[in-house]
Amino acid sequence: MEIEQKGGLVTENGPVSAHTIDRDSWKQVGLLLVTGYSCGYILTFSNLMLVPLGWTWGIISMIAVAAFSAYSSWLLAGREMFYLTWISQILILLLTNMGFILLGGKALKEINAEFGGSPLRLQYFIIITGAAYFIFSILVPTISSMGKWLIISTVLTFTYIVILLALVIKDGLKSNRVIDHEVRGTSATKMFNAFCAVSAIVTCNTAGIIPEIQSTLRMPAVKNMRKALHLQFTVGLAFYYGVSIAGYWSYGSAVSEYLPEELSGPRWAKVLINSVVFTQSIISQHAFIAPVHEALDTKFLNLSKGMHSRENIKCLIFLRALLFTLNTLVAAALPFMGDFVNLLGSFLLIPLTFLFPSMIYIKVKRETTKIKLVWHWAIIVLFTLLTVATTVAAVRLIINNVAKYYLFADT
Repeated sequence: MEIEQKGGLVTENGPVSAHTIDRDSWKQVGLLLVTGYSCGYILTFSNLMLVPLGWTWGIISMIAVAAFSAYSSWLLAGREMFYLTWISQILILLLTNMGFILLGGKALKEINAEFGGSPLRLQYFIIITGAAYFIFSILVPTISSMGKWLIISTVLTFTYIVILLALVIKDGLKSNRVIDHEVRGTSATKMFNAFCAVSAIVTCNTAGIIPEIQSTLRMPAVKNMRKALHLQFTVGLAFYYGVSIAGYWSYGSAVSEYLPEELSGPRWAKVLINSVVFTQSIISQHAFIAPVHEALDTKFLNLSKGMHSRENIKCLIFLRALLFTLNTLVAAALPFMGDFVNLLGSFLLIPLTFLFPSMIYIKVKRETTKIKLVWHWAIIVLFTLLTVATTVAAVRLIINNVAKYYLFADT
């Protein structure tokens, strides 16, 4: 028996949740994945993924990681993983949200710079971004309530990517520019940077929330989830890989960690891109932090009443305010964009994306063929070693940046 309520669903014999479950179409989830993975994060990937690897190894790594990510996500489309990796997922989602806040602040700062305004510190724009995310989380509290907003997000995503690609390609075709694609550094530096790049590629392709997103889908959930994944790894992949490759092709090894900084103009286009990136990030970030909201809402709200009832709204505002205050504070204190992405990909996403699906497969499919068992054990060993290597590289990068920067740096 199910008791449906405004803003939530309580199942009498199944999982209890303050958010609606088992109601969304695969098309809605597909749009969520495509626009979510094509958010402002992709503006950092030319620098983070291709500069440390160069053309050959960069493209090979991007293809390989995308293939493994699609395969692992396909395995994750099931109920077995739902409760297993809760702590890792929460940490991933919190770090992802901090990165979104940082990216939103960066976009606002670029807009301010284009108008020649007073040189406000990045932290002011980070606070504005955190406040905007907080307001949106109150107005649109769940993934399922994002329906119309996903259409807006799709239009915004297509708009800024088309304009960005046009400007990047225009800059790349200028005959008076010398573009260098050489991978620089000592052998040790190249090795560590390469592992960091792999972490960034993993982050580019997955966020470890497939089970949570699947829980919102109508039946048959697994089949519908896989339809949505097809959309992500075709249309979505073309978007975020296309921008990453175009940025590296146009600006080479000197490409900025935030791609719009490289654009030669016109000013209106740079302002429009940053404005759209900021607006789109408000919608995209909500999909990745929604599982955290769901856990808090289910724990602290009165599930017998509507989410926006007088009793629940006060608690809802307090929970959202506390979460975004903490995330905004961390993002403002540690504004090192690349560090967020590399740490996220190395220590958390690689195990969650590649190790756990194979571990669960071995546990559930005990009577499978020997070849499949060897295949999944090989994945476990390979990606365990990769997790260690990329985590060491990410920690090394953080240590280097701590020595170079300081808390609340105006980067």
